[in-house]
Amino acid sequence: MLDLLKAQPMTTGALCKALPELDRCTVMQHLAVLEAAGLVLAERRGRERWNHLDALPIHGLHERWIGPYAAYAASLLARLKRQAEGTGQPSDSSA
Repeated sequence: MLDLLKAQPMTTGALCKALPELDRCTVMQHLAVLEAAGLVLAERRGRERWNHLDALPIHGLHERWIGPYAAYAASLLARLKRQAEGTGQPSDSSA
């Protein structure tokens, strides 16, 4: 559902059509959970309910949790590359 809303805001009806394996009640329940979590913003336009992804909380998670781990993994890969090319420090595996 978030992937669909990432592409564009959608009405609840359009989400139901895009997710035929879920009935309307289930889609509404999921939207309520996502809205309570602050990931979806709902806007009423007449009889339609437009659902918008709020990416700020996801960005915050990335900055706090994923970003540091990704930077660490990238540094490990760079070190491994240098060692494989013979330009890095010798490993201290004296065992």
